[in-house]
Amino acid sequence: MNSGTFYELGLALTFLGILVVIAAALILLLSNIRGKGEIKGSGAIIVGPIPVIFGTDKESLRTILLLSITLTILLIAATIVMHFMSK
Repeated sequence: MNSGTFYELGLALTFLGILVVIAAALILLLSNIRGKGEIKGSGAIIVGPIPVIFGTDKESLRTILLLSITLTILLIAATIVMHFMSK
């Protein structure tokens, strides 16, 4: 795989992420218009190997914590594999 392929993949994933955020905002907006919606959520920002987690309730925080730890482990494993493949 060359660098152009990684660039195109990164660009496509960025646009896909933006579309997911817009769709989630629209769904949240529509559910609140009908008066049935309850807002719960959380998020994570991964700075290096350390996840910074925030949220509104314990259940969503636990889910995001598990997902961010899993992602961190996968990224570290991918870094180690790419290091050994480049030698």
